[in-house]
Amino acid sequence: MPARPRPRTTFSITPAPSTSSAPLTPAPRRPITIPEQERGITIYSACVPFTWRDCTVNLIDTPGHVDFTAEVERSLRVLDGAVVVFDAQKGVEAQSETVWRQADKYQVPRLVFINKMDVVGANFENAFSEVKERLEGTPAPLTIPVGSGSVKDSSTPFRGVVDILERKAFFADPQTEGKSFHTTDVPEEMKADVERWREYLFEMLTKHDDKDLITSLYLEGKDIPLATLRQVIREQTLARQIQPVLCGSGREHAGIQPLMDAVCYYLPNPLERPPVTGRNPKKKDKEESRKPDAKEPFAGLVFKISADTHGDLYYVRIYSGTLKANSRVVNPDCRYFNPPKEVKEFASKIYHILADPKNRDDMPIAYAGDIVGIIGPKDSITGDTLCDPQHPIVLEQIQFAEAVVSMSIEPESSGDKDKLTAALDRLKREDPTFIWRVDADTGQMLMSGMGILHLEVKKHRLERDFRLKVRVSKPRVSYRETLKRAIKVEGECVKHVGATGLFAKLSVEFEPIKVEKGIEVVNKIPAETLPPLLMESAEHGIRGALQSGELGYPVIGVRATLKAAQMQEELSNEIAFQAAGFDAVNKALKGNMTLLEPVMRTEVMIPEEYLGPVTADMNARRAEIREVITRGKLRVVEALVPLAKMFDYSDKVRSLTQGRASWTMEPSAYAPADAETLRQMTSGEW
Repeated sequence: MPARPRPRTTFSITPAPSTSSAPLTPAPRRPITIPEQERGITIYSACVPFTWRDCTVNLIDTPGHVDFTAEVERSLRVLDGAVVVFDAQKGVEAQSETVWRQADKYQVPRLVFINKMDVVGANFENAFSEVKERLEGTPAPLTIPVGSGSVKDSSTPFRGVVDILERKAFFADPQTEGKSFHTTDVPEEMKADVERWREYLFEMLTKHDDKDLITSLYLEGKDIPLATLRQVIREQTLARQIQPVLCGSGREHAGIQPLMDAVCYYLPNPLERPPVTGRNPKKKDKEESRKPDAKEPFAGLVFKISADTHGDLYYVRIYSGTLKANSRVVNPDCRYFNPPKEVKEFASKIYHILADPKNRDDMPIAYAGDIVGIIGPKDSITGDTLCDPQHPIVLEQIQFAEAVVSMSIEPESSGDKDKLTAALDRLKREDPTFIWRVDADTGQMLMSGMGILHLEVKKHRLERDFRLKVRVSKPRVSYRETLKRAIKVEGECVKHVGATGLFAKLSVEFEPIKVEKGIEVVNKIPAETLPPLLMESAEHGIRGALQSGELGYPVIGVRATLKAAQMQEELSNEIAFQAAGFDAVNKALKGNMTLLEPVMRTEVMIPEEYLGPVTADMNARRAEIREVITRGKLRVVEALVPLAKMFDYSDKVRSLTQGRASWTMEPSAYAPADAETLRQMTSGEW
């Protein structure tokens, strides 16, 4: 790596000095879009670079709303460390669990920040214990709050934080919005609490202190050097054995400086991350790895695409090697095509993005660890790999949740139909959880996403960015179908027309499998029985037929095993075996189909007096109430509810609780629909 303030990546850092304060050099403020202003939430992830001490940090700000979980998924895939923010009043919410699991999947070291210590009902210990119990984490306290709640509502309001390592209290200066702060000794009334939390911290650290850096000193009652203590915390954080916990208030700018210090002290820089692994498509998918080194062959992952006036802007995390402007790269497994194929791409411009895609710096060259924007690629999509043409590698792709809500959409003017199609294609390239299609039966244009808010944002973008006037219908649920029971059938295509015709017979066994596995086609026909081309056609026919079940919905959770086949030399061809595959699926599904509906994991937080009306309403929505948790004076109802019953829930729960409820919802699984829903669909009442 060149000797310069590098590497830049999400929480990529250089060693930080041990001073107690440092100026923050802010990046240009991230522009807030109109939907974000209206709803007061983050919708689009943004890369915001800044410096703290002598560290360069690329902060990727991600949404917390479940409808935009794809923004979190793709960010976690490319970052090196994370700060997971929890509400001190609400604790661990349903969506928080999803984000935590995503971070576990990508093996991301993380810090925990318990925010909003200045609001009514803030409870640090409760939020801390929920990280431990609900998330099965290993939280290690580094700062604790001085007071909690607001000045109006608490006799001991939140004023600052205590660093239990240094035994110092930090109080932010509200007049400078937290840019300056002063330190004091621990308040007398808090000394016992500080020692209690400090004792807990050391118990956590000594469990994993294999090198005996602090255990002996701790047991002998000796002072442990601060630098050694931070080294142990850093090593255990990078090994994901602990998650350091800090607290504060973003609104009051309190506790932010210790948090930024912790980012520099305990989160990894790119050189400390393990080599990234992938497969070599030219060597029978042999596994290969790339070290985070500029001398390695170039490899980068496209994790986001943003529409730009001069061409799509590709956000790329560079894992190894260097990338120069005006250079050729290759995408060895471009998934824009079906089946995927190798395509050559051109990186004409490389940019360092400063929060807003329009605010960017030209970069002649980018290095391993960088997160950059690239103009030039044409066919690559989110999750694709760009690499050195001489050393191809396909990195692990990003797996996104499936769309669960659909709306019909049409242009107000029929002349804008082609423009709408082009605009929807661009939105689909940007967002992997957004899809659109034309219904084969009704001819309607349908767009599908993660939730109503998700689709409302897409509609807003069509009107604002693409200048299109569109009409949308009420939401539709994306149902699925699966088999009731295993069945063995014979699909055939036998047609004789004079001296010509078609002939193909397939013996196929269908069986239900886990819904999460989607569709599996297993070929157990001996190779000498059927030529490879006809074998592929049979498999293609089965997969194609499973795209639309008995009611017209995609089929999931099915394994099709090809057992035997018959052919005639003169009459058998690809068309015949594809048709035989279709026939086998139709026979297997006829009268043997189960309708599946998306079920949402819902969590409602309400004052105790509204528990009865809320649970009664939940039961009316066919909810399965899993648990009711007591959290202070609040009750938290956890339930599984069919998505079809939740479209009006926001207004209903607000009415039932006089606006005092808060709730979150996330996809849980597909489950069998009730008999009434199936009856309505099969009878045409739906």
